[in-house]
Amino acid sequence: MTRPRVLLAEDEAIIRLDLRETLEEEGYEIVAETGRGDEVADLVDECNPEVVILDVKMPGEDGISVARKLAAERKAAVLILTAFSQRELIEQARDAGALAYLVKPFQRADLVPAIELALARHREMRSLEEEVGGLERQLESRKLVDRAKGVIMDRHHLKEADAFRLIQRTAMERRLTMGRVAELIIDGSIEVPAE
Repeated sequence: MTRPRVLLAEDEAIIRLDLRETLEEEGYEIVAETGRGDEVADLVDECNPEVVILDVKMPGEDGISVARKLAAERKAAVLILTAFSQRELIEQARDAGALAYLVKPFQRADLVPAIELALARHREMRSLEEEVGGLERQLESRKLVDRAKGVIMDRHHLKEADAFRLIQRTAMERRLTMGRVAELIIDGSIEVPAE
């Protein structure tokens, strides 16, 4: 099993060192670290971490705005680690897409569960997005097949079931998806002969 890859963005070097040691002892791989918020996006692109731990107050760019950008792109799970526990800040972090929030000084026993929760939520969100994308593609393919059936039914005066079988047979013969065959029928690239 691979070790989860972590990027640390914390402006206090001593806390960053403590985090690094704790996480490495817990089996995480620290792929990058920075004390500046404006370096995080480039480091994420360069190092491809699974989770990014962000402090809220950092030079260059604050952790909330960095979290918002990372969450929008779904490149990594985001965990906010900060000395601030005001409800308003927690809500801002949540709204920005942070998947976990820890207040400093953190307890070692709280860090790993927070990271694992953020990773699990991130994986679940990506899985749901992929599922939605697959369903959207299926729906689009279904719409194309329905339109192609209409074209065939008009041209050859066939029933819907017969038009469907023609598309299906053509897809098998040409080793194409039914959606692709439907596109070709609609744009006139192929003519499907009636049975």
